[in-house]
Amino acid sequence: MSIDRRSFVAAASAFGALGTGALFSGTAAAQQPSGKPIRVGGTLALTGPLSATGLVHKLTGEIYVESLNQRGGLLGRPVEWVLKDDQSKPDLARTLYEQLVTADKVDLLIGPYATGAILSAMGVAQRYNKTLVHHTFGIPSLAKYDQQFPAWSLGPDPEKTMPAMVMDALATSPKPPKTIAIVTSKFPSVHFVALGAREVAKQRGLKEVLFLEWDFGNRDFGPIAGRLKEANPDFIWNGAIGLEGNQLLDAMKKIDYAPLHHFYHVPAPAPMLKAPEANGALATTIFEDHPPFTDNPTAAEFVKVYRERAAKAGMPDTAVETQAAASFSAWQIIEAAVVATKGIDDKAMATWLRANKVDTIQGKLRFNERGNFGDDLGKVKQVQNGKWVVVWPKEWAAPGAKLQTRGVTS
Repeated sequence: MSIDRRSFVAAASAFGALGTGALFSGTAAAQQPSGKPIRVGGTLALTGPLSATGLVHKLTGEIYVESLNQRGGLLGRPVEWVLKDDQSKPDLARTLYEQLVTADKVDLLIGPYATGAILSAMGVAQRYNKTLVHHTFGIPSLAKYDQQFPAWSLGPDPEKTMPAMVMDALATSPKPPKTIAIVTSKFPSVHFVALGAREVAKQRGLKEVLFLEWDFGNRDFGPIAGRLKEANPDFIWNGAIGLEGNQLLDAMKKIDYAPLHHFYHVPAPAPMLKAPEANGALATTIFEDHPPFTDNPTAAEFVKVYRERAAKAGMPDTAVETQAAASFSAWQIIEAAVVATKGIDDKAMATWLRANKVDTIQGKLRFNERGNFGDDLGKVKQVQNGKWVVVWPKEWAAPGAKLQTRGVTS
């Protein structure tokens, strides 16, 4: 299910009911927080193969916590983010979340980046009956704990809905694909959806001409590129995460191979934009830095501040997209639950979240289906002239943007 664009824009006026409108205005009416800080603990992949994306979540969290304290904190108390580096290692994330709960004695938890680390954090949260809000979990069927809440609106069956959405978009191309190659990392979430894409492609009548897997952390994409060129599919579904997509693009470029249609599950957004060979690459998104998403005043304000801070930090891309939006939404969910329950009791917050919707910059999120997931609010974006722009569904497309296929505009 996708949220209607008109409803999304109309709902913007309702933002602020929970104190989340004018997020960065620093209004004079806001009282300075005082007393013992409310400590929110979490880890991020600040180093290791996932760090290019982990740094996006770090910047987003810093912006949100800073603005939250400017607006009076939570319950009148300042908010402190206790952040640790899990080095892109799920096992280390598990140890660090144990430390956060037992040694650091944080009040609330926010999840790490990527499915493997989130699953580790989820196990710790369950052991201590802590509510865990997380932003990038990709396998809803594994979310068994009833006090975990996802900020990325994938829906309960992304292995079905995500490939269907991408193939719906490709069906509008002047050269819709008839053959498909599926190549994928064995990283849990992207591998899970890639297997689903095989089934959806089969149902749609696409002929599978190649299926390849690689271990997460692989750096040699030359043989994979060679197999792809030999198979020459109309469409490549690339179950890539982080810089894997760029590495495969570079390997294909070296053998003078450019695919007709190519999709990347979770690319590192900025590095992919910087690669000329990525023009035309597709990915999924929940938010991009253009209308109608930025018609929402809270989103527009966040986009402005994020651009400034990302530029100052020397980040390769300063635009807000899925990763930053999911991270921002996670903080919105935490704030909404604390404000609504007038406290930081984990059980009370979880009960409220399961029974209510939360306004976020990607739309209204609900948590009452399998795994506490709700609607799939995904869209399809494409690299066009050095920018990510939404191209599907059409009502969410960037102004004037259409799906492009190897120089042909639909």
